[in-house]
Amino acid sequence: MTKYAIYFMQQWVGDHPAEWYQGRVEPSRAVVRDMEEAGVLVFAGGLVEDMDLAFSADGTSGEMVVSDGPYTEVTEYLGGITVIEVPDLDTARTWAARVAEGCGWPQEVREIK
Repeated sequence: MTKYAIYFMQQWVGDHPAEWYQGRVEPSRAVVRDMEEAGVLVFAGGLVEDMDLAFSADGTSGEMVVSDGPYTEVTEYLGGITVIEVPDLDTARTWAARVAEGCGWPQEVREIK
């Protein structure tokens, strides 16, 4: 079995009225429930959009340094991630497509080593 990360950048969501977002909640949760029932879900969660709450940690200098804000200035940031454990890439693709359909925006998939 292989683990895959299914994730999206917050900017891929786009701008929609509040009602549209509310309409995405149940379809998204339904996919997560289906993953749980299939026994493939490792983790799923959205990330807080407020980048003022982000911080970075760096220990590469031999000293631990924690600072406010993201480590680098970026125009896109991670909006949510789901980790699944499935037997093959085709199964990962199927679940990623279901997540994209449930959320209503694109997802990217990467194998976790």
